[in-house]
Amino acid sequence: MALTDLFSNVHLLLRWFHVLAGIVWLGHLYFFNFVNVPFQGTMGADVKKSVNPQLLGRAFWWFRWGAMATFVIGLLLFTQLYMYQPGVGFGPSELFRANGAMTGRAVWILFGMTLGTIMWFNVWFIIWPAQRQILPAVRDGQPVDPALPKKALKTSRLNAYLSGPMLFGMLAPSHYGGINVVTAVVAIALGLFAIWWAIRISPSVGKL
Repeated sequence: MALTDLFSNVHLLLRWFHVLAGIVWLGHLYFFNFVNVPFQGTMGADVKKSVNPQLLGRAFWWFRWGAMATFVIGLLLFTQLYMYQPGVGFGPSELFRANGAMTGRAVWILFGMTLGTIMWFNVWFIIWPAQRQILPAVRDGQPVDPALPKKALKTSRLNAYLSGPMLFGMLAPSHYGGINVVTAVVAIALGLFAIWWAIRISPSVGKL
């Protein structure tokens, strides 16, 4: 029998939208880092002028709004699960605090949220503002400030690396729960290694 209480149904919808938006966001982040950056090095200026404004303009729209939706819905989910108790009202729930201390679940989710917030900030206040100057310049055949692509690339790379540990923080509360220094270090190390390896094996020329 399906659940009938409003809290559970709202939670399911929020989680679904959060995951869907996160896939859109991270999918484009990985596209930029694993596919587009190596590909750009193979393109001439004339090809970039005709292709990049059309392709990357669309990609960056989904990228930035996927980030925004993930961020906003994530805050709503956190509030519902960790800062609200049905029948009681707003305030730390048992998932956030138990026996006078913060739970392992809460530590994990705050860890993931902190990294996710940094990534969201980077998208909206560093990467996208830089691209808003780069793409029109490329389209119009105008010179681009060399500092802008470097700044955008470094920040995008940072987001890619942060995404590995961030995903541990998002998944662990529901699937693991416990946390200590060792598990945190392992999660960070595995997340960073996975992204480093993906960037390292990304071919500069497409291979079948």
